[in-house]
Amino acid sequence: MCSAGRRWGRRQRALLWAVLLAAWEAAWGQLRYSVPEEMPKGSFVGDVAKDLGLQLPALRDPGVRLIERGRRQYFSLHEKTGYLVTAERIDREHLCERVQQCVLRCELIVEGEMKFYEIEVEITDTNDNEPRFREAEIELQMSEMTAPGSRIPLAEAHDPDSGRNSLQSYELSGDEHFSLAVQAGPGGDQRPELVLAKALDREEAAFHELVLRASDGGDPARTGTTRIRVTVVDANDNAPVFSQAEYTVRVPEDVPVGSTLVTVMATDADEGLNGQVKYSKGAITLLRNLDFEEDDFYELEVQAHDAGALFDTAKITITVTDVNDNAPELTVSSALTEISEDAPSGTVIALLHVLDRDSGSNGEVRCMIEGDVPFRLQSSHGSYYSVVTARELDREEVSEYNVTVRAADGGSPALQSSTVLCLRVLDVNDNAPVFAEERYSARVAENNAAGALVLTVRATDADWGQNARVRYRLGEGRVRGAPLSSYVSVQAETGALYLRLWVLAEDGGAPALSSNVSVLVQIVDENDNAPQVLYPAPAAALGSGSGGAWSGVELAPRWSEPGALVAKVVAVDADAGQNAWLSYELAKATEPGLFRVGLHSGEVRTARSPQTRDAARQSLVVVVKDHGRPALSATATLSVVLAESVAELLAELGSAADEAAAPGEPGGSLTRWLVLAVAAVSCLFLAFLLLLLALRLRRWHRQQLLPPASGALRGVPVSHFVGIDGVRAFLQSYSHDVSLTADSRKSQLRFSASASCCDTLPARPLPDEPAPLLGDEDTAGAIPVDPVAPSVSFWVHIFSTAIGPGPSGPC
Repeated sequence: MCSAGRRWGRRQRALLWAVLLAAWEAAWGQLRYSVPEEMPKGSFVGDVAKDLGLQLPALRDPGVRLIERGRRQYFSLHEKTGYLVTAERIDREHLCERVQQCVLRCELIVEGEMKFYEIEVEITDTNDNEPRFREAEIELQMSEMTAPGSRIPLAEAHDPDSGRNSLQSYELSGDEHFSLAVQAGPGGDQRPELVLAKALDREEAAFHELVLRASDGGDPARTGTTRIRVTVVDANDNAPVFSQAEYTVRVPEDVPVGSTLVTVMATDADEGLNGQVKYSKGAITLLRNLDFEEDDFYELEVQAHDAGALFDTAKITITVTDVNDNAPELTVSSALTEISEDAPSGTVIALLHVLDRDSGSNGEVRCMIEGDVPFRLQSSHGSYYSVVTARELDREEVSEYNVTVRAADGGSPALQSSTVLCLRVLDVNDNAPVFAEERYSARVAENNAAGALVLTVRATDADWGQNARVRYRLGEGRVRGAPLSSYVSVQAETGALYLRLWVLAEDGGAPALSSNVSVLVQIVDENDNAPQVLYPAPAAALGSGSGGAWSGVELAPRWSEPGALVAKVVAVDADAGQNAWLSYELAKATEPGLFRVGLHSGEVRTARSPQTRDAARQSLVVVVKDHGRPALSATATLSVVLAESVAELLAELGSAADEAAAPGEPGGSLTRWLVLAVAAVSCLFLAFLLLLLALRLRRWHRQQLLPPASGALRGVPVSHFVGIDGVRAFLQSYSHDVSLTADSRKSQLRFSASASCCDTLPARPLPDEPAPLLGDEDTAGAIPVDPVAPSVSFWVHIFSTAIGPGPSGPC
């Protein structure tokens, strides 16, 4: 009962160890199977898919490969079932002749996961070989004087099977004079010896026939035999004897061919011919190159015979030592050719297998990565290494890598090998476009053709391919409710127009990255607007005249002094800058030399005093030009009436009215209307004189109250200042004589300015005009009174805005 319990306890422990071993192998990604030798091709070895938990569709991926490191492939992976099967018939004795446990190794590589699994397959022995002797017949000679109990070594049988299927026993049959003894060798092998059990007598029997049988332990057992023929000879008392029963020698694998490895020595105590020793093998020399990796152990047998056919046998064991004659084998089991630049640190890019066929320190391999590259080696299980990223990659810095992995062994001198991994870095949209300039500006002429090129902005993207394709668009936004693209600002000093835009450059990545730049577009004025004459009024407003002409009637007394102001042509230009600077020229006059026009002011003044011979009605054509290229112009036509008295003035006006009247309207009716108009104006003028007198008395009163140092402008009424663009411009007033113009539809009053009124500041004379011949400021604008003329004269004050240097040009 106790023994049964102990046996059950041993079974439980054995089962537990088997479970732990299987769990350890599974944890390390290893599988172990066992299959008998000599199985036909395609025989089942193990269910890899089930044992590794792999899906069958994944096994059909070309990236799943089975790799064997030997010269021949003994296994394959069945794609449909996931089974590991034999690729050919396996002979264990051919693979592992002197190895007790024959194990073949292979690896399953899953490239998509950058994983590998080690698979070990043990090839178990089958009794497919019988014991065999080297010779089918053995010839022996023994002296009839040989004492019973003498032993003669016999050749051993060889069985390449292992375990119980190998050689187990010897058996001798055929003669009572001999028996068999089996000795155990140093390596545990069995050495048969022929023992003389009964003295020989040559005269009784000259030959003895024996059969030596060797049997293995298989089921059924296999046997091999050799025939032994013993010839009885006359007395030869002593057999040769080797100096030692077994010779052991160690030689390096690179020993040259023809070298003597070991020399054996045997002696014979007999004399004469019986003492002469003949070696079947004496000095052992090397016939071909040794290779430690192919075979590191050799065993030989040497016999020494004398002339009397007596012999001795010795065993020679040759151990081959390793020499560092194999460089490490560096194999790329799996590798990526492309990697995204945003791959995290530690991403596996290659799986390497390292193998050195040497042993000891000669087979110890160290691997390293050459150069300053963002990769490192990571040791995996067994002889595998993983090449992983050491940090994040940047394609814009380096787009391709040639990673050199070098493997060196520990020999002296060390042998090494290398492999190069070519890796292309794939782009990720991690760079926004960058404009070539921080800010753009351009000058654009107005009225340019639709679609005309303003300027070109350029942005570059450090990414590649679609991620580097830059597209441009205007930035969105609104300013004061208006779209940004329509926001225009005007510079008050120059009138230049500026259009500010934001341009966005956007790449083609997903998601897209963008950057923007401010573009300042200056609208450059073009001279596309001709000057417009504001005064005198256009002929179209009067109901007559051509499309481009201007007309009006001004009054000038014949006693006017040179430089007296007759009229002022006022014009503006819608352009800006130089295109809006205006100049005035007198293009045509009835009496040349009588009048002149200020170049920049447009004021028409007398160049000399009118004379009696000068026509009463003078026609002046003033041309207004801007400074554009080409210059644009407009014309103003002035009619100036020279008169000595009111009667002459009325006569000239009446004739002018008659000429301007329509053909079907009577002239007398028009004259009556003119007389009524003059009377009404006279009444208004008298009222104005009273008002003017009151204003001058008020001014005189203020001058008495204010100190002299109060400034020249203190007496100027506030009403004489008007704000234009933030500048207070002073108003100028002119005293005008009454003039009348008439046409077929309406009558209008016209006035010609003669001088500044006494209640305003005098206008600053222009540089190109002489100062007016005036007295003090109170009498500068007065018109002298002719004593012969009627004593009735009247004044009408018209206030007009002084035109600054903007549209009329610099003064």
